[in-house]
Amino acid sequence: MKRKNALPINEYHLNANQPAKAQFAIYDLEPYLKEHGEHASIPHIHSFYQVIWFKSGNGKHFVDFKEYDVIANSIFFISKDQVHYFDKNKHYSGVLLHFNESFLVQKNSEVEFFLKFNLFNNPYQLPSCCIASDVNQTLDGYLKLMDIELKNGNNFGHEELLRIYLKAFLIQVQRRKEEFEKQTVQEPFTRNDKRLQLLKFINLINENYKKGLTVLEYAQQMFISSRTLSDLTNQLLGKNPSQMIQERIVLEAKRLLLHSEMNVNQVAYRLGFDDASYFVKYFKKHTQVSPTEFRKSIG
Repeated sequence: MKRKNALPINEYHLNANQPAKAQFAIYDLEPYLKEHGEHASIPHIHSFYQVIWFKSGNGKHFVDFKEYDVIANSIFFISKDQVHYFDKNKHYSGVLLHFNESFLVQKNSEVEFFLKFNLFNNPYQLPSCCIASDVNQTLDGYLKLMDIELKNGNNFGHEELLRIYLKAFLIQVQRRKEEFEKQTVQEPFTRNDKRLQLLKFINLINENYKKGLTVLEYAQQMFISSRTLSDLTNQLLGKNPSQMIQERIVLEAKRLLLHSEMNVNQVAYRLGFDDASYFVKYFKKHTQVSPTEFRKSIG
């Protein structure tokens, strides 16, 4: 039986599994919302990364069950597979950047560099920041270079230049995000090898949370001991690795319960639980409500 108020998650792709087609795109925000606003204002996910720069306008943006203020010069960083949606306002001015991970990361040596951006890879920080207007000219300069290069797709080094401009844009935003964090109550995220290890662990959780891996198995994939992994997460986040794995499973359960028409048993099996009754106990233990109660409270 279908839920009357179900809001199924639409999934969008950027030429996924079609490497010959564009893996990167830029859009003016206001025309984009006028054309696609009906779909963009419904909870959805995509298999690519998205940067949303709201240059002007005020409203709300919604990311994984939380509401965030949109003000002038706020930038949101939406990871692949993250549920989000716009409000009904179609009069924002700004820019959208879409890119597949494979576009930015071309070889193994670039993986760690990509992880160093905590714009997308840290669910324990805000998914947005506000940048000072004095950096607008710098960021707009990179956007213009990207736009010019997109029109010269047949030229030598086309994709490489686009990657360089995109990385430069993200580096500038990363610097401003760290400045933003210093000016708020939020502590800046540690900039060292420990941070890199933590981001690797977070990525491994995202890739494997349905498989029921133990903390030891995660640690082995990182070539460290489970004690070292526990010390790392406790020091940087005040959480143990098991808590982080549990939080990721519960987050996905909430996404499926709210935005799909699957019944509780189907959600349990999708998340790797062999026993649906155990999933119900697991969910209630970590949220204080049953999956059915959670669904009713939202829907």
